[in-house]
Amino acid sequence: MMQSQQLQIGLPVPDFELPATNGKTVRLSDYRGRKVILYFYPKDMTPACTQQSCDFRDASPTFKKTKAVVLGVSTDELKRHYKFIEKYELPFLLLADPEHRVCELFGVWQEKKLYGKTYMGIVRSTFLIDEQGLLSQEWRNIKVKGHVDNVKKALLAK
Repeated sequence: MMQSQQLQIGLPVPDFELPATNGKTVRLSDYRGRKVILYFYPKDMTPACTQQSCDFRDASPTFKKTKAVVLGVSTDELKRHYKFIEKYELPFLLLADPEHRVCELFGVWQEKKLYGKTYMGIVRSTFLIDEQGLLSQEWRNIKVKGHVDNVKKALLAK
């Protein structure tokens, strides 16, 4: 199990690899030379996660212009990811992290509370990684509404 180290703006993001919906294992380092928008979300097909993913989908033309790549990560298995992509025509890869190793690496696997019950889960967060693999910006524990606009602004400002 990888220990979560504190990610810091301007420092290298640790490399990782996860199975992706293109049938391959994707490494973060595969995207050197491009900006990466890495977003973590709790679960495929749930209302807020669907909205968030569709917002990223709708912003894809802007991301493509800046040569940024979007990668979504949740603990769902690839089979569920395929259904999610198909149903909502998501134009980017989803990565499966069922053992939540990468979630822990980024510090987004945390204790959560719902209806008085405590459980472990993903805290919705997004990381902007620059062409050299350095952390450019992070948004933790975000609200879906307006979030993708903030990511677009940050991307266009760089």
